[in-house]
Amino acid sequence: MRKLVHLFYIACFTSILVACDKEEDQKEPTKVKFEATSTIIKSETDGTFDLVVQRTGNADAATTVDIALVNGSAADFSNYTTQTVTFPAGSNDPQKITVTITNDNTSEPTETFTFALQNVSGGEMPTIDQPSTVNVEISDVTTAMDLSGTITSNMTLRANVKYTLRGFVYVQAPAVLTIEPGTIIKGGEDPLQKGSLIIERGAQIMANGTVEKPIVFTSSKPKGQRAAGDWGGLIILGRAPVNLPGNPIIEGGVDRPYGGTAPADNSGTLRYVRIEYSGVALNPGNEINGLTLGGVGSGTTIDYVQVSFNGDDSFEFFGGTVNAKHLIAYKTVDDMFDTDNGYSGKLQFLVGLSSPTVADASGSNGFESDNDANGSALTPQTSAIFSNVSLFGPKATASTTVDPLFASGMHIRRNSSISVHNSLVAGWPRGLLLDGTLTQNNFTGAEQKLKIRNTVIAGSGTALNVNNGSTLTVDQLTAAFNTAGWGNELVGDNATLNITNAFTQSGGAPDFRPGTGSSLLTGASFTGMDPFFENVTYKGAFGTENWTTGWANFDPQNADY
Repeated sequence: MRKLVHLFYIACFTSILVACDKEEDQKEPTKVKFEATSTIIKSETDGTFDLVVQRTGNADAATTVDIALVNGSAADFSNYTTQTVTFPAGSNDPQKITVTITNDNTSEPTETFTFALQNVSGGEMPTIDQPSTVNVEISDVTTAMDLSGTITSNMTLRANVKYTLRGFVYVQAPAVLTIEPGTIIKGGEDPLQKGSLIIERGAQIMANGTVEKPIVFTSSKPKGQRAAGDWGGLIILGRAPVNLPGNPIIEGGVDRPYGGTAPADNSGTLRYVRIEYSGVALNPGNEINGLTLGGVGSGTTIDYVQVSFNGDDSFEFFGGTVNAKHLIAYKTVDDMFDTDNGYSGKLQFLVGLSSPTVADASGSNGFESDNDANGSALTPQTSAIFSNVSLFGPKATASTTVDPLFASGMHIRRNSSISVHNSLVAGWPRGLLLDGTLTQNNFTGAEQKLKIRNTVIAGSGTALNVNNGSTLTVDQLTAAFNTAGWGNELVGDNATLNITNAFTQSGGAPDFRPGTGSSLLTGASFTGMDPFFENVTYKGAFGTENWTTGWANFDPQNADY
């Protein structure tokens, strides 16, 4: 028995010694983690920042771990590639890498990038601990920059820079001016400087805004002090045909030619662009419009452009073949849409709204159209084709007080032969004025070069008009306008069409969509028309969808620029 007890004690003592040896042999695992426990905030002007890694636990051997960029572009960090940090044997001192910021490849005001620890090796059962990732927020710094003189090479305007036009700024061929979404360009504090952007023949502007981030050309003045004519405007000149001889110079004092022999010429893109408080006048008859297009070709894209509070015409087309959709002329001083010098493009979804108290001494119209200033027979003849246009004049109702200088919803004169389809002219002192024998013959003659089809004239003082001394009488014009099969209609008041909200002047944006049950929601026809035109059921620029939502601004006076 004593021998058994003795053996038991020996066994227990041996077990204790073995357990102690195992505790001495067991080592703490090696772990690595980022030092930062929250997002690192940096500005793109800070230049560099450090990513610090810590090691805990066993340090008998060297440990390596990779730091990879797992969210975001490597180009924003000097083409970053995965970096490896090494902890030497015997030391748990933190290790770091330095990252260089080159975040100039985006217009986002703030971007978040994520770095992660990967592929740890070396040490005692090495693992990656938390935090294993770190976010880095890089914020843009808004700066200011003046534009002046002539741009002769490709240039990009960034959304985080506020630009100011100092005088006439020319973009000269073959330069391409690219403008990022959300960019703001101002016209200069002094209207006498006539800050304007001119895209010359052979040059291009690539202004691709978005619904969320339109590109804005506007006044330099603060909120509450902005007015029509605070700066010049945007002028694009191309090499498409015009009907003026020689090498014509565009109006506005910019001394640059336009026109040529390339109908499909491409001057670039304007998409989701706003132009506000432009239209400075050099002298009567020589003004800068909101958007001036001289000899611009059909290779150019113009879509979703708003011109607001312009001192002259909102849009003027001097010859050329450019097509356009979704244009807004808002509370302009002179004409909404002016076409002349052989312009032959196609346009759809255009809307204009007048301010009843502001008109021009020359007489403010929705459309003004000439073949040329002399009403000649020069070719190409002005023959633009419009469809789905809504021209809302100053007269919301018959009792609305308006500036006596307002004139016609459509003043077609001087041998113009434009055509208007599926459109609405509402609230003007005169609905349609056909001015001059040649123009009238274009409408009533056998060739019918000037067509008005499926169009409604409503709420006008006198719907159909001819110039004094005309051989065509109003009765004859009325008979022609009402020709069976043409689908035209005269309506006495605007309320009948349920378009009251389109005339909203304050307290919110106008709603140009016809109300439920309006006859405008049906009756459009596109028989025989070019495939450019989208086949819709409604007359005027709007059906039930409001395509101004998100990018247009009907109260730029109070916008923070």
